[in-house]
Amino acid sequence: MLKASAGPLVEIFDLAMLDLDGVVYIGPAAVPGAPEHLRRARTTGMHLAFVTNNASRTPVKVAQHLTELGVDASPEDVVTSAQAAAHVLAGMLEPGAPVYLLGSAGLEEALVAEGLRPVRSMEDEPLAVVSGYDPDLVWRRLMQGAVLIRDGLPWVASNTDLTVPMDYGVGPGHGVQVRMLSEFSGVQPIVAGKPQRPLLDETVRRVGGKRPLMVGDRLDTDIEGANGSGLDSLLVLTGVTGLGDLATARPELRPTYLAGDLGGLFDTHPAPTREDEHVVLGGWRGAVREGRLSIEGAGADDDWWRVAATVAWAHLDARGHALDVAGVDPPTDGGGQVR
Repeated sequence: MLKASAGPLVEIFDLAMLDLDGVVYIGPAAVPGAPEHLRRARTTGMHLAFVTNNASRTPVKVAQHLTELGVDASPEDVVTSAQAAAHVLAGMLEPGAPVYLLGSAGLEEALVAEGLRPVRSMEDEPLAVVSGYDPDLVWRRLMQGAVLIRDGLPWVASNTDLTVPMDYGVGPGHGVQVRMLSEFSGVQPIVAGKPQRPLLDETVRRVGGKRPLMVGDRLDTDIEGANGSGLDSLLVLTGVTGLGDLATARPELRPTYLAGDLGGLFDTHPAPTREDEHVVLGGWRGAVREGRLSIEGAGADDDWWRVAATVAWAHLDARGHALDVAGVDPPTDGGGQVR
């Protein structure tokens, strides 16, 4: 269940590990208020790390994009799944070892930075295979990588995201390629990106901080990754997670804290309490009525969501099936959208 904080999150945690899409920006535009919230967070002394599963873009490119959106960011603030994958391989191989590259510039740069040698030919006698999103990867090299994996070379995948946003719609992500390679070879890769732990460990190693907080909009990558690493998390509602997603969230997908947007970093977070059959917080009273979520009262939007999540999770844990939230009208979230 959601926890209460003893004070504002910026005073409790010294590192915010920020997912990008849905938290800092949505498509080509910054999330409303995000640049200002992040600028304010820096003034408190909090370290900011921009963490992405995207292995194709280099930290320089990511930082440039953030700067264009009004977010203060340097390449040193950006941590990618490519860097995490390369660091995993560096711990397995000798310096200068050849690694068969199934990925683009971001992954190639990360390998070189770790003292490894990216190669694109089987004749270079690679000692491992690394894969990441690359829309220009040719089929012949994919086949060669598949054979190398099948024949026993260690394989590290940057991430297993099944989708990737494109200018023309949502397309298949690197996770689709991972599934294909796994089915052919019978091998499961070591995965560096969220929700697996290497990317979060890499973030702490590069950016610093003794009390990290994961900030994300996705339950199945950001929040699950934080829980799997023993870290606290803040779910923001400016991205993909809505009421239906919260209602079906198993314990490993549940955040520590919840807020409409990044302004939640500056809040003291209360936790709902139970009064008889009701869950109450800040003027809201939630309960289960005939198998459906019912919330009455008035108060802050964030408190409504906290009550809704608590009622839904208690029902799911007790009954084994999700609470009916169809037709429930939530207040607007931090992004101005109704979920």
